[in-house]
Formats: sequence, C-alpha cells, structure tokens
Amino acid sequence: MVIGIDASFLRKPGTGIGQVTEQSLLALSRLPEAARHRFILYLEEYEDISSFLPGNFEKQVFLPRWTRDDVPRRILWERKLAEKAALDGCDAFISLSQSATVFPKESGIRHIMVVHDIVPILFPEYRGKLTNRIHARVVAGAIGNADRIIAVSNTTKRDLALNLRVPEERIAVAYPDCAPRFRKAVSEAEADHVVRKYGIGPGYVYHGGGLEIRKNTERLLRAYAMLRKDRDHVPPLVISGKIHAKNNPLATDVQDIVDRLGIGEHVKLLAFVPEEDLPALYRGALFFAFPSLYEGFGIPIVEAFAAGTPVLAGQTSGSVPEIAGSAALLVETRDVAAIAVGLERLLDDAPFRETLAERGRERLGKFSWEIFARTLFSEAVTAMPDGSDPDIIASTNL
Repeated sequence: MVIGIDASFLRKPGTGIGQVTEQSLLALSRLPEAARHRFILYLEEYEDISSFLPGNFEKQVFLPRWTRDDVPRRILWERKLAEKAALDGCDAFISLSQSATVFPKESGIRHIMVVHDIVPILFPEYRGKLTNRIHARVVAGAIGNADRIIAVSNTTKRDLALNLRVPEERIAVAYPDCAPRFRKAVSEAEADHVVRKYGIGPGYVYHGGGLEIRKNTERLLRAYAMLRKDRDHVPPLVISGKIHAKNNPLATDVQDIVDRLGIGEHVKLLAFVPEEDLPALYRGALFFAFPSLYEGFGIPIVEAFAAGTPVLAGQTSGSVPEIAGSAALLVETRDVAAIAVGLERLLDDAPFRETLAERGRERLGKFSWEIFARTLFSEAVTAMPDGSDPDIIASTNL
C-alpha cells in the first residue's frame, strides 16, 4: 500500500505542528506493521530524512510556480498535493494539519486529515486580510471533504461539529505528546547552566508557547505589574518566543507593553529559544504561566508536566481544561485580576506547587506518540481492498 503524507511542516520544527509532524513520522516508522507499506512524504523544502526514517519512507519536494512564502503559495501547494499523490499511486493520504488539500472522490484516495484547531473560524481577527479569509474558507471546505478527521482533542472535535457541521462519526480523537527531549530528566545543575546562559537565575515565572494575541501575554504582563505593586518581592518574569514585527496585528508587542507598564527591570525577553534549551527553562522555573485564550491542544502544558513544573492556565481556554485536568491551577484568563490572584497563590503556596507538579507527571500517561501514530495508520489502512489490516487489528486490541 502507498500512503502519502503532507510533511511540509518539517521545515518549521519550532512550531507545534512542526513537532507533531516530526514525532508522528518517527512514531509511524517504529510501528512494525508499517514496515510493509510505502510512504511518500511531500515537502516544500529539501529535508534529509535518511538520518531518522527508514528506506520505505521516500520524499517528494516541489513548489508551485508561485514560490513566495505566503498564503497564496500555501493554498497552491496544498491543492497541488492531490494531483501529485494521484500520479504517485497513493492509496491513502495523511495531512498532518488542517489544509486546503482536496481529493476528488473519483481519485479513490482515502484522505485522513489531522485538525489541530480552527482558530481562523473562531477568531475573526485571524481573517483580517483577504488572503487569510480565502485560506480559512478553502481549508474549511477541505476539512468537510476529508474522509476521516483526527482531532487532537475532544474540544477540537466539538468545534468541528458545531462550527463546520462535520458529523461526529467522521471524527476520531487522538492526543499528541511533547517531544521526547522534554521527558528526559534535567538535573538542577544542567538547568542552572542553561538559564544562566540567558542571564537569569532559577526561580523565575516562565511564559512561552508563542506571542500571538490569543496567547494572552498582554494580560499576563498587566497581572504581573499589578502583583509587583502589592508585594515587596516578586520573582522575574521570563518570556520566550519570536518577537514579531510591530505592524503584525496578530502578534503581541511585548516590548512596548513592558515599557508602558514600567516593569522592564523585572521582565526578561529571551526572543526565540532553541528547542534543546527549553526543557531546562521549564525545569528552572518556579512555575509556568500559560493564560492562553484558546488552544486546540496545548503542547506547552504537556512540556511543563514532563519537566515537573507547576502550571497556571485558563479555565475557559478551549482544550486546556481537558488536557490539564486537575494538574494545573485554572483561572479566568480574560480577567487580569484573576490572573494576578493565580500568580500570587503559586508564588506563596509551595505545597500546592508540589502537588500540581506531581499531578502533572501522573497526567503524562494520557499522551503518547505511539497511540497517535497508530490511530493515523489504522485510519489509512482501511483504504485497503478488504478494508482491514490484520497487524493493526491485532495491535489495537492489546
């Protein structure tokens, strides 16, 4: 059987979808039952996959005539995939994120699409530009056209059913995981070495996971400033994430907000941090503040759990309560005062921090790349003539 995969996000390893792409491919390659199938990875840029994937994983690299890296190119590339997969004789195709790819029913190619979230549908500000509105529209249509949807949370499944009217029986749910590096133990000495590289010491409040407006960094900064007015000692707030252009309407201008609040001496902006340093940043933190307004899954929460770091997050933040369970302190993230109260509780209550850290480590058992990959594979192999794969049936009944 030939299974095509949209692996284009391998070129963006620092993103959540980039992590899901890489780890899904690795987990697929380790499934014994996958060894007798041929996989074709479709890429926008050359990636040397020979170092981490076996020989039955091939690659196809192409760009449309419009090569500028923007929304039109994305749409053209995703639409071209259907044609490429048909020419390559694919029996099934896995899109590892929501995309504009549509397979005509007469192609006979079974299309499985992973949907992480439908943020552009839920938040109108993400549809400000005409190209973004067009992309949101064509992606919504492609989601509706897919044979099967893998939602990364029950929250995303409900969003799809309510907002795009996708029948729930066409949607399976499979949780991804964090990258394996976060599950490896980081000693205090290792963490101390990394954090001092960035000019900070252990015991700070850490915020990461991106600086989009929905990540709610502005309210976190305002809550932190409020706390500093009421207390003699508050640990530094450390923020990592790419600093976007000031004219980007979907990004938070953190430097401007810090300056206006007069807290520059107490906030450390690290900008982009390499993936290999992130486990130590979590490990060195007193706790992790993640007051996002909405998440389809929320990989940073799982990363913090893996590091044994307590988490503050949002009780009305999409999938966050589903993913965090009772392992995080959940607050109303549209209320600056509520965020400040949550920060203060975690600063003052060491036993509660220890409880949350322990609960987080226990909750890690709910997240597995193997189960995620096995779900993808089992959906793909139903495209076989007899509609089943004995290896998959045997392994999923364990």
